[in-house]
Amino acid sequence: MKNGPDNTKIHDNGAKLIFDDPILCAQFLRGYTDIELLKEVQPEDIEDISERFLPMWQEGRDSDSVKKVRLKDCDLFLIAIVEHQSKVHYDMAFKLLRYTVMVLTDYEREEEKKRPGITRTKEFRYPPIIPIVYYEGTSQWTAVRHFKERVYLNEVLGKYIPDFEYLVVPIASYTNGELIEKKDELSLIMLINKLRNSGDFKTLKEIPAEYFEELSEKTPQYLLELIGKIIAVFLYRLNVPRREVEQFTDQIKGGEFQMLFDSFEAYDVQETRRISRAEGKAEGKAEGKAEGARELILEFLGVLGTVSDKLKSRIIAEQDLEVLKTWAKLAAKAESLEQFCVQANLQT
Repeated sequence: MKNGPDNTKIHDNGAKLIFDDPILCAQFLRGYTDIELLKEVQPEDIEDISERFLPMWQEGRDSDSVKKVRLKDCDLFLIAIVEHQSKVHYDMAFKLLRYTVMVLTDYEREEEKKRPGITRTKEFRYPPIIPIVYYEGTSQWTAVRHFKERVYLNEVLGKYIPDFEYLVVPIASYTNGELIEKKDELSLIMLINKLRNSGDFKTLKEIPAEYFEELSEKTPQYLLELIGKIIAVFLYRLNVPRREVEQFTDQIKGGEFQMLFDSFEAYDVQETRRISRAEGKAEGKAEGKAEGARELILEFLGVLGTVSDKLKSRIIAEQDLEVLKTWAKLAAKAESLEQFCVQANLQT
């Protein structure tokens, strides 16, 4: 039986939670982009406007986001692309160009509603847009970052070709020491996200106690719970047993950072997967499969929020394996508990 959800959708949700939270998003912009204009950005300066663009984006890109960032002199728009694949996306420049045009078109439309004809005046200016790729892959990002480099004859016709450069933030390139120096909640998430094998758990035990003490003193409760959800996503990706994930996240929600990693054993990820496959083969009986489906549904939903006792009881009580399979598919794709319940015709 699988220890936890293991699909791209759930992985996407981990990064989506980071960008959806104003505090974590502000920490990312201040500490991980190296853009001077963003060094003083505060959570209240950030407005999420992604919902206006999701219908126009590619299917499965709902983890990408658009933010409006209020600066001293003007508003700045930020396009954040979340990339998890180990392979580099070589057409990223064109994807970002397409997104940029969508954002600017929306801006033009809104300004015309306020002041008809304004966009045709000499004084009108479009807002700056910073395209950022939040890259979680372990291989080096080797795709070109200037759009014109994807166009034929750019050496000869370069000045006539639309061009821009996008920023890549390769999360895996940060050392543990660099993350610890930042002393913010996002750095803890990044430390967990860097886990790739059993040996990495041992290195996390070397983190200074002062780092955890500072986090436990300043982190609000709602953010502790959010960090717990995000980290649970990353740990499930490593096939860490659910019991250990729950123990780990309970410590986070309780602000018990100092001894955080002492309860972890070093896991051999490949061995865990081998055992999981063997357990899966042993679940040949219908009831075993049904139980596995129930657990998977609840694990998917647990990433989206707190599952009510009523909803949990209804899922556990369901005996029809086909119904459970349908619910599992819906839970894997759902963006919220409410969406799942509507699609599954269930009450929260």
